[in-house]
Amino acid sequence: MQTPLKIAVVGSGLVGSLLAIYLKKEGHEVHVYDRSPDIRKINFSGRSINLAMSNRGWKALDGVGVGDAVREIAIPMDKRAIHLVDKLNFQNYGQEGESIYSISRGTLNRKMIDLAENAGAEFFFEQKIWDVTLSDATLHIGETERGEWEEKKYDMVFGADGAFSRIRHRMQRQSMFNYSQEFLNMGYKELNIPANPDATHKLDKNSFHIWPRGEYMLIALPNLDGSFTCTLFMPFEGENSFDSLKDRKQVEDFFEKNFPDSIEVIPKLAEDFFNNPTSTLVTMKCFPWTYSDKIALIGDACHAIVPFYGQGMNAGFEDITVLYEMMLKYGDDWKTVFSEYEISRKPNADAIAELSYRNFMEMSTKTADEKFLLQKKIEKAFSDKYPDKWIPLYSRVTFSERPYAEALAIGDLQNTIMEEVLRMENIENIWNTPEIENKILELLQK
Repeated sequence: MQTPLKIAVVGSGLVGSLLAIYLKKEGHEVHVYDRSPDIRKINFSGRSINLAMSNRGWKALDGVGVGDAVREIAIPMDKRAIHLVDKLNFQNYGQEGESIYSISRGTLNRKMIDLAENAGAEFFFEQKIWDVTLSDATLHIGETERGEWEEKKYDMVFGADGAFSRIRHRMQRQSMFNYSQEFLNMGYKELNIPANPDATHKLDKNSFHIWPRGEYMLIALPNLDGSFTCTLFMPFEGENSFDSLKDRKQVEDFFEKNFPDSIEVIPKLAEDFFNNPTSTLVTMKCFPWTYSDKIALIGDACHAIVPFYGQGMNAGFEDITVLYEMMLKYGDDWKTVFSEYEISRKPNADAIAELSYRNFMEMSTKTADEKFLLQKKIEKAFSDKYPDKWIPLYSRVTFSERPYAEALAIGDLQNTIMEEVLRMENIENIWNTPEIENKILELLQK
C-alpha cells in the first residue's frame, strides 16, 4: 500500500471511473469530478459507438476484480458479418473461442460509476473544472469560465476528461509541450436497429456487422435488449456524404441503393438520421503526459484515436494497468511512477493511433476485396500450423497484451511478406499448399 493521498480524478467516464477503483485499492482518498450530470439519471443516446472490449480491457478490469460484473453486460462477437450489396460473408476474428465483446457505452459507464462508488470513490457531478494549478494540484471550479471560481486543493490530479481535456489545456501552456490534433474529413451518426417483438435480435447477435462501401460504411453492434447500435461513417462533403443527404427521400434512396438489406431492420431510419447529431473523429497526440508528481493525463486526454480498431477504451484501460504496475514498483516515488508511465505508454499510444487510422481502410474497402479475403485465409492457415511464427496483426492487437508498437512493426513486416506471396502465379489455386507454406517460412528468415 502507498502512503494515502487526497487525489482528484477529472472525468467520470470509463477510464476515470476505473482509475478511481485502482486508486482506492491503494488506500487513497479519491474525488471524481465531471461537468456533466450523473449519467445514471439521464437518457444517454444519440452520439455513441458501441464499445468492443478485448484482452487489454479485460486485463485491467480483472486486475481490480470487476471483470465479471462487466461480463454480465457484454455480448461476445467471434466474427465479422460482411454485408455486400448482393451477399453476406462471415470472417472469424481469431482462433476458436476468441471474441471481442460488444457493450453499450452508456450501460458500461453507469456500471463503472456504481463499481467505483462501491469501492469508496466520491463523485461530484455538474462541477465545471476550468483550470488547474500545476505546481500544487489545485482545481478551479465555477459555473462559468469568467465568473467566480472555488479552489479545491489536492495532493495530485489526474486528467481523464477526454480528447478536449481542460487539464491538458493548462499543461499545453507550459514550454516544451508538444501537441497535435487531426480531424478526419468524415464524421459519424448513430442509427438504431430495434429488437424483434419477442426481444430477439434481427441480425446474428454474435457478429460485428459491417457494410463496407469504400469511402463510407455502416456498422452494427448488438445490445443486451435485442437491439443493435448502428453507426454510419461518411465524409462531411462530396458526392456520398452527410451534406448530400438533405431530406427523407434522399436518405431512404441512398440506403435502398447502398445498404439494401438494412432498410427492413432500421424502421426509423430518417428520424434517427435527422434527429441524431453528426459527430467528428479526431486523433490527438501530446507529450509530456505528466507534470512533476502532481498532474497526470490518462486515456483520451493524452491520446485520442479514431474508433476503427475498437481500441480506444482498451488503450485507456491499459494505461491504468501500466500506471498501476509502476505504482507497485516505485511506491511513493510518484515522480518516477509518472515518468516511467508516460515513457512506457507514449510509443504504444502513437502506434495504436496509426493502426486505428489504417483499419478504416481495411473495414471500409478491403473486407469486400477478394484478394484481401484470400490473404486472410493464407495467414490463418499458416498461423494455425505455426502459431509461434505468425500471429496475425488483428490477433496481436486484440487477443494479446503485447505492446501496440511491436504489433505495428511486426504487422508491417507480415504485410510485406504477404504482398510477395499474393503476387505468386496461380495463388488463388495453390494458396493452401506446401509450396506457399515454404515460401512464407523462407521470407520470414530473411
